[in-house]
Amino acid sequence: MPELTARVVRASFPKGTLAMRIREVLGALFNDEDFAEAFPDRGRPAISPGALALVSVLQYAEGLSDRQAADQARARMDWKFLLGLELDDPGFDFTVLGGFRSRLITHGLEERVLEVVLARLSEAGLLRAGGRQRTDSTHVLAAVRTLNRMEFVGETLRAALEALAAAAPDWLTPLISSAWVERYGAKVDNYRFPKGENVRREWAEQVGRDGFALLDAIDGPTAPAWLREIPAVGILCRAWAEQYHRDAEGVRRREGKDLPPARDRLSSPYDIDAHYGIKRGSGWCGYKVHLSETCEPDAPHLITNVETTNATVNDTEVTATIHQRLAERELTPREHVVDAGYVTAAHILAAREDHGIDLVGPVGIDTHHSGRDAQAPDLTQAAFTTDWEARKVICPQGASSASWSQQRKASGTPLVRVHFALADCIACPLKPRCTKAANGKWGRSLTLLPREQQQILEERRAEQQSDVWKERYDVRAGVEGTISQAVRRTHLRRTPYRGQSKTHLANILSATALNITRVDAWLNGTPLGSTRVSDLARLTLAA
Repeated sequence: MPELTARVVRASFPKGTLAMRIREVLGALFNDEDFAEAFPDRGRPAISPGALALVSVLQYAEGLSDRQAADQARARMDWKFLLGLELDDPGFDFTVLGGFRSRLITHGLEERVLEVVLARLSEAGLLRAGGRQRTDSTHVLAAVRTLNRMEFVGETLRAALEALAAAAPDWLTPLISSAWVERYGAKVDNYRFPKGENVRREWAEQVGRDGFALLDAIDGPTAPAWLREIPAVGILCRAWAEQYHRDAEGVRRREGKDLPPARDRLSSPYDIDAHYGIKRGSGWCGYKVHLSETCEPDAPHLITNVETTNATVNDTEVTATIHQRLAERELTPREHVVDAGYVTAAHILAAREDHGIDLVGPVGIDTHHSGRDAQAPDLTQAAFTTDWEARKVICPQGASSASWSQQRKASGTPLVRVHFALADCIACPLKPRCTKAANGKWGRSLTLLPREQQQILEERRAEQQSDVWKERYDVRAGVEGTISQAVRRTHLRRTPYRGQSKTHLANILSATALNITRVDAWLNGTPLGSTRVSDLARLTLAA
């Protein structure tokens, strides 16, 4: 730290600032060696990677653009204090920040920024393994428009034509006509589509024929081979394989189950990693981000892991990955509190056996309903007794199952299917509360998980009904505040970049910025914000 910088800044800000307090408690945070893999050891010296990482984090902490962040690094005394610079340091050009992010992505160092800060916080005694953590996800909108199928095919072909017009205008000119210019000259959001279902179908099929004609010309013997290497052409080829059939009968759109699943299907020609997802009835084109944070009352609440997936990935697919990441960072919690989307019996068992984590979250209840008698409770799976050694299930009336078979779901998950004989069920006085089966060979059927998982499932279903468990689970609600803070302070809801790797880096920088903000609040003694309640909700609660 230059002596003049320290003296002037301390005199100018006697109460300190976020940048000053972070420097005095955690030091410089980043060293150039932390990012050495991304920078060559020969040639012209680069601007300090550690300084660029720190500016990138401060940029997200204050919601600045690259140009604004570079200006602040040049003009702000407290930033110079944190960076350890002389007061007359000229700074750097703003384009260097984009280059730094590209280097991190190219060398697979997106996680390094968060990992280094977590290591510094651990050394300072502000973060420790064990204890409780919680996780939740939120949607991230891609930096592209959400397109319907007609818009998507039209814009994909237009993007390919634009790329070819710039790269090979002499080759493209003889292939196109004035009708093509009319259809694809303007962006699709400026195009007025025809009315009527039949006319729209014909328009989409015409676009399909035009696209295939263009692809055939590109694959022709007279076309330059390098045309096939243009990214927009590759996207067009993939999109047409997903959206159209071409056979002896002509070109037809794929419909329904003939389309690839949303996870594998392009949603935009400009961001091939963005997909259309739906959660609780709301749809969006983009990604999901999963934030995990500590939640001990005697320490700052710090984000320990960030996972970025496309919008179609279910929360339950990420649970094991989160636990593995936390284990690699030696930040495994004793108790991990999540919502129902992250929990299955298999996850509870794996977390316990592989990492010593107690995964706390509600499992799905037994939803069996016979629908025969609304006044009498239905007989759920809990009313049956399973004899795993004898491979039989005993019903409440004492009848034994007649069939026990090992099966697997389409996903590969093992399960056991158990059937009772229809003859036993027909004569049973509890039949109206148990099964609707009236003919065939089998009566009531049950689906069981493997023995250990089934036992865990039954234990959790009983446990989560108790007030003690509900009190223990209440801590999960706090992660909603973390998501709210990330959205409002670092604009997490909408990514400024295209591509999952760039979006993930943006989410990492956002989480790191929140961590230093929270550490500063902790050092200042600033209390945690309370949950906001609307006036109408407050009135209802009072009543």
